[in-house]
Amino acid sequence: MLLLLLLASSLSAADVIYRNGTVLTMDAAGRVAEAVSIENGRILKVGTNAEIGVNATRVIDLKGHTLLPGFYAAHDHFPSSGLAALYQVDLNSPPMGALRNMSELIAALSTKAQTTPQGEWIIGRGYDDTLLAERRHPTRQDLDRVSTQHPVYIVHTSGHLAAANTKALAIAGVNKSTPQPKGGRIRIDPATGEPTGVIEESLGLVSKHLPQVTLEQTLQAMRHDGKIYAAKGVTTTVVAGASRQRMIEFKTAIARNFVPIRINALLAGAAAPATIQEAAGFRSLNGQLQVTGVKLFADGSIQGYTGHLAAPYHQQPEGKQDYNGYALRPRAELIDQVKRLHQGGYQIAIHGNGDAAIDDILAAYGEAQRAAPRTDTRHRIEHCQTPREDQLDRMRTLGISPSFFEAHVYYWGDRHRDIFLGPTRAARISPLASARRRGIRFTLHNDTPVTPVDPLLLVWAAVNRLTTSGQLLGPEQRITVIEALRAVTSDAAWQNHQENERGAIEPGHVADFVILDRNPLTTPPAELRTIQILETIISGKSIYQRQ
Repeated sequence: MLLLLLLASSLSAADVIYRNGTVLTMDAAGRVAEAVSIENGRILKVGTNAEIGVNATRVIDLKGHTLLPGFYAAHDHFPSSGLAALYQVDLNSPPMGALRNMSELIAALSTKAQTTPQGEWIIGRGYDDTLLAERRHPTRQDLDRVSTQHPVYIVHTSGHLAAANTKALAIAGVNKSTPQPKGGRIRIDPATGEPTGVIEESLGLVSKHLPQVTLEQTLQAMRHDGKIYAAKGVTTTVVAGASRQRMIEFKTAIARNFVPIRINALLAGAAAPATIQEAAGFRSLNGQLQVTGVKLFADGSIQGYTGHLAAPYHQQPEGKQDYNGYALRPRAELIDQVKRLHQGGYQIAIHGNGDAAIDDILAAYGEAQRAAPRTDTRHRIEHCQTPREDQLDRMRTLGISPSFFEAHVYYWGDRHRDIFLGPTRAARISPLASARRRGIRFTLHNDTPVTPVDPLLLVWAAVNRLTTSGQLLGPEQRITVIEALRAVTSDAAWQNHQENERGAIEPGHVADFVILDRNPLTTPPAELRTIQILETIISGKSIYQRQ
């Protein structure tokens, strides 16, 4: 009977066959094929044109183009870039935006104020003090030039600092008598004792007073971002720090067909149920949405001077001496929370940029394992910008999988070298080659909306290690093209415990593909970022086609 069933299956037509292409399977053996057949949204066979044949409802000629597994956005904040694009003022500087000085920033916000009813909030995102000509954060006095009748609130490019005008601070009740928040800072003018308007980390002091984003606005942001992600070849996004409300919004958007891609959610620590079994209730009916873990914080942002380093910053912030940033919570508190989540069965992902923060994270993971040993947890360190060699050894021992913010090499590499870390430490941000030598599996990410979603740019950055000024930063940390591609496909699926269904083109896996105009393995390394996405496919159905 089994033989008859297998024979019938071999004779029946597949739903779709892709043939005449270069199929980079990303499987364990690194096989390169010519054709793939699909049935019911899953891969049926992979092989040569002759082996796959043409017995299908649809036969698609790849015309020599390259087929890969769909890309992961391995650490992301979908749909924050859509919310920013649709409802906030873009304050980015080149290469992501256009603003070069404080006057242009104020003008951009003022334009928005002219069309905003008096008393309503003006919100902006993306300013970078190190790229403005004045080399400083906007103060409340600067933002008062935008308006004294509107509350004005703008978020730094890192997402870890913000600035507010006098009216916004008044609404929030932030003044010279406000105590410093736990795990953050209200910057104070030493001459007056008054808040400057700049807040580090504890952005909720002001942001909790912002108008509530409606469900319809959020759904439109998801529709906006879904199109962009699909156009970049992303088939799965890993949303870091999803609230319970956001999970409800995801389910609503999926039910209304507003989101074409798959969503893995790392729940915000405060949103996590007691166990991963309880969290399964967040899953969408078709499996397009699922909880894969919990996201916590250990420190802030190196480019915001809130990352926690073991040694002082290269250039000290104004008024500081021997300053090395700070932890967002005591180590003992982090250990307690990690132990609780670890015992609840969760995969844990902890934001850690500075090496002192990474020390705290590794201590927490180590204590959790000692208290309740688990195998194959694949606990993560998010961003993992400055790990030392001894810390990479510890990660290997504990089975930790980092997700590196590789886009930093391109977007902030020059400033890490010249301002924040100095040449030696900057040369080994995102030390991919060091991790690879140890057999540590990792992913690469854009941390969108901090930088635009673009997996191929991450591949280019990992292979070339070039900054925005075109300078080479830490060439010894470069990796090969195939290693970089794995970091956004098969290793990304593995990091999310999804290697049995995603990340590689092999029988039984979901048919999530991206079609490229060129083969990355034969493209000159400098040209990797110019490869075009021709089509993105989920479960055998096209969700994007380049016009």
